[in-house]
Amino acid sequence: TGPRTVSSREFQARLDRRARRAGVVLAPGLSAKLEVYFKLLAAWNAKMNLTGLDLSEQSPAAIDRLLIEPLVAAKHVTGPVTRMIDIGSGGGSPAIPLALALSSSRVVLVEAKTRKSVFLREALRALEMTEAEVATSRFEELLTRPPLHEAHELLTLRAVRVEGAVLMNLQAFVKPGGEVFLFRAASGAGSPGTLVPPLSWRATFPLLESQGSRLVVLSKRIDGRAHRST
Repeated sequence: TGPRTVSSREFQARLDRRARRAGVVLAPGLSAKLEVYFKLLAAWNAKMNLTGLDLSEQSPAAIDRLLIEPLVAAKHVTGPVTRMIDIGSGGGSPAIPLALALSSSRVVLVEAKTRKSVFLREALRALEMTEAEVATSRFEELLTRPPLHEAHELLTLRAVRVEGAVLMNLQAFVKPGGEVFLFRAASGAGSPGTLVPPLSWRATFPLLESQGSRLVVLSKRIDGRAHRST
C-alpha cells in the first residue's frame, strides 16, 4: 500500500510544528499556500525529476529542506524586498516559499530546463503569483537585458560552490544596497572565498541544525560602503 493521504489540517499542523521548532511563526494563510506548492511539487515529481528528495507527505526532511529552510532565511532579510530573482530555480525552492514568506510577488525564476520551467509556471499560476515570471534561460543570457540590471533587492541561489567570476556576473542583477543569499548544504563552504567589490560578505547563518545547512549572505555596496540595516 502507498503512503496514507494526509489531510490539509494534518499537513499544515505538521508544517506549523516544524516551523516553530526552527524558530519561525507562520503568518496567517502562509501554511495553506505552502501546502499547495508542496503537494503540486510532489505530484509533478512523480512524473519528472524536480528534486531527489522523498516527497511523501510523511517526510520531515523534504518539508524541512524545501519549506522550512526558506522560511528561516526570510528572517535574515534586512529590508523590504519588492523584487527578487532566483538563479537555477529547479523545483522552485527556496525561491517560491521565500517569496511567499516575504509577500514579494515580483520574483523572476531563472531556469534553463524547459520541463522544469513548465512546472514553475504552473506553480505560480496555482499560487496566484500573477506578477512573478519564469525566464527559461541560462542567467548569462539574461545579462543582456538592461531592465534586469540592478533591479532586485535580493538574489537567491542554492549552490554547493559558486566561483567568484560567477558572483561578479550575478551581482549585476542586484540593486546597490541589495543582498545575495547563497543556500548551502552541510558540505558547502561557510564563506564564499575571495570576493571583490562591490560584493562583501555580511554573515553566515545556520538554517536547520538537523541538516547542518547554512545561509551565506553577501551585500552589494553603495558608493563603496557595504549596506547595513538600521
